[in-house]
Amino acid sequence: MNENKPDFVITRILKAPRELVFAAFSEGDHLAKWWGPTGFSVVQSTMDLRVGGSYHFGMRGPDGSMMWAKFVYKEIIRPEKLVYHHSFSDEAGNLAHHPMSPAWPLEILSTISFDEHAEGTQLTIRWALLDNATEEERSVFHATFASMDQGFCALLDQLQTYLASP
Repeated sequence: MNENKPDFVITRILKAPRELVFAAFSEGDHLAKWWGPTGFSVVQSTMDLRVGGSYHFGMRGPDGSMMWAKFVYKEIIRPEKLVYHHSFSDEAGNLAHHPMSPAWPLEILSTISFDEHAEGTQLTIRWALLDNATEEERSVFHATFASMDQGFCALLDQLQTYLASP
């Protein structure tokens, strides 16, 4: 992690039990129904939820284009925490640069915490740079916090809507 700049952190209280929120992040069938930028839908995915395993998925955008990404799991503590390297990928699962931002870091360390709360579950997402991030990647990462905040707020709204559905 970069000691000079903060990590990106977002916290939200979700009106759902912790086990369900954890399942929404750790089961491919759940993730496919809410994950992704607004207007994108997961159309293909494989899940191997174990340390060293991965979630590899393709999302179709509103214009019909495909974007691929991958999570490689580093730590799983059910139902408290998921830690994984988050990256863009190609269809085969190989690391790839962000399709719209080639200077975006190749991998982000994503830590998701699920804490019980009186109203449901307190979800905290922390994105940190890995030590191998270049200075350009670090600069781009830190310059996009406002955009990431906006994107994650929309994503978590999608998740809350999904969790509230029958």
